[in-house]
Amino acid sequence: MDILHPDLLRYAEQHTSPESDLLKHISRETHAHVLRPRMLSGHLQGRLLAMLSRMLRPKSILEIGTYTGYSAICLAEGLAPGGKLITVDSNEELEDTVRAYLKQAGLEQTIDYRIGNALEIVPKLSGPFDLVFIDADKENYHRYYDFVFNLVPLGGYILADNVLWSGKVLQSKPDKDTRAIQEFNEKIQNDSRVENLLLPVRDGIMIARKVKE
Repeated sequence: MDILHPDLLRYAEQHTSPESDLLKHISRETHAHVLRPRMLSGHLQGRLLAMLSRMLRPKSILEIGTYTGYSAICLAEGLAPGGKLITVDSNEELEDTVRAYLKQAGLEQTIDYRIGNALEIVPKLSGPFDLVFIDADKENYHRYYDFVFNLVPLGGYILADNVLWSGKVLQSKPDKDTRAIQEFNEKIQNDSRVENLLLPVRDGIMIARKVKE
């Protein structure tokens, strides 16, 4: 299911600030050479992530799921002076490519790119993180949320991508990943410690603001 009609998506992109040349290059190369290019945030979502980050001016960001680095570069646009972003991914095959992109962006000292299992890396982080972006394996979304919640200060934000899962969240007999997303969405909806908004942009972004410990 396309969440937005392709013509409306095109119109929205035409009336959104353009990507940088580097981001366009990353998008082209990802679609040409990397498996599952739909995982890339892309123009509209990338500008949304950058806008949210600029609004919040976070001192620290955690991203779970780097892929080819597009979203990390977008999120880093809003970092406060001297701010840091940690991004974690398990795909060793993309490491050299991603590090090259971060260097081209001038962010190799700002973005701490770590390769490994996020289920092992994230619990060892100390935080705090003003902004967290979860965009990794769907069956572990609830675990990542639990891991990072206490690392986010009051007023901080947790974002999660793909929460509409191409419309599959409406299915009554979901597969494993779809069921994981459905359960994650219900978990956030029923968590009195956050204010939340499921934003139907691209494949859906859940925005949760921490209001209680």
